[in-house]
Amino acid sequence: MPSGPPIRRLRTALLGLALATGLALTGQPAGAASTSPSTAPAGTALNEAFARAASAYGVPRDLLVAVAYAETRLDDHHGLPSQDNGFGMMHLVGNPSRHTLEQAARLTTATAAELKHDPAANIRGGAAVLRAMADESGLRAAGRHRLDAWYPVAARYGAPGSDTAGRLYADAVYDVLRRGVRAHVRGGEEVGVAPHRVTPQRGKYAEAAPEGLTGAADYPTALWSPAYAGNYAAGRTSAVTTVVVHVTQGSYAGTINWFKDPAAQVSAHYVVRSSDGQVTQTVRERDTAWHARSANASSVGIEHEGYISTPSWFTDSMYRSSAALTRYLTDKYGIPRDRTHIVGHSEVPGNDHTDPGPYWDWSYYMSLVRGDGGGTTTPFPTWGTDVSIRQQATTTSTRVATLPGPTTVRVRCQVHGQLVTYDGHSNDAWSYLPDHGGYISNIFIDVPDAWLPGVPTC
Repeated sequence: MPSGPPIRRLRTALLGLALATGLALTGQPAGAASTSPSTAPAGTALNEAFARAASAYGVPRDLLVAVAYAETRLDDHHGLPSQDNGFGMMHLVGNPSRHTLEQAARLTTATAAELKHDPAANIRGGAAVLRAMADESGLRAAGRHRLDAWYPVAARYGAPGSDTAGRLYADAVYDVLRRGVRAHVRGGEEVGVAPHRVTPQRGKYAEAAPEGLTGAADYPTALWSPAYAGNYAAGRTSAVTTVVVHVTQGSYAGTINWFKDPAAQVSAHYVVRSSDGQVTQTVRERDTAWHARSANASSVGIEHEGYISTPSWFTDSMYRSSAALTRYLTDKYGIPRDRTHIVGHSEVPGNDHTDPGPYWDWSYYMSLVRGDGGGTTTPFPTWGTDVSIRQQATTTSTRVATLPGPTTVRVRCQVHGQLVTYDGHSNDAWSYLPDHGGYISNIFIDVPDAWLPGVPTC
């Protein structure tokens, strides 16, 4: 990340062995939306906050959740800012170019401190800003219940400075709506959105198709979306000898948009998306991006979407795509494929940043960069505290290790073992972790699927 302080995780301790994976979700009619929770249990703090904000401002509840998930994975980061000074689950921004934080304060009468630190106030503030933008765009009461009509509003909310970044942002929000989501948040509360069959009305953003940006970048498969010229230096004063790994502390589209903002005074050469590994180039390799202070002149900077405190951002698609990009760079510039020349932002002299943070799996990443067998395992995020790793796929077998808190684990394979039931939900899937020599219940693997996609049976 070019800027922004280290961020802590929102999740709190989970007691005991339980939170089962959700049951299958069913689709809803195209474009239809409700301001009440679609899959979430009633009587819980965040679900109530989303429902109340939706009702108060006439914004579809599921759109609010999708925006929050696309922005932050429903993590408020305890009121600490993103790289572009955005706050809370809804990423209300207060910087020289964007003022949704201040706008939310005016619209809701909440203070800036409340909007930063109180999740319910932040959700209400995001809903108020979305409604104000909807009113400005001409979206009237007759259309506000339709999810498909909110696409231009979502694009403006997330990336107001660029149509291409706005398209990337709104597409991410609508991908959440189409796929559905189930996420565990503070205290184990589950917030969910059922899949929607929705075809968004893109309006002017239909002409800003991301695929139209291919072919112009240095890296053949990357999109090209240039940063503001004042956020990097033309040319270089040194040969390229290093690749620097960053984490954005923000969303993919939001980061690309931030690099276009004259107020940013930061940039990186590439940004990699969490969901599918899509790569966008924002600064030419021949130019000096401002991403790592003392290493700027001699390095290529790669930003990875997400937050250092939330391992669920670090998907296998992201690792593999980034590793392929790094292999390309090391071949092109003759850079050794080792940890002396492929480094984290925190390892560059003269920097005070902590990315890519403790959950970045350097061992797996470097094995992919070197091409020496990293594909035998797949990384997945976990959640919960004091999670037991068992010798066999049962809760009664010997405990061989413990995960003290959320982390990333490497999964080799999975089996059907002891059925674990909680609150009406059941799951019998367990994953084998070679680094720990035992099995973890898939309940604690922080993905929506009960049976992990792409992982073979043991």
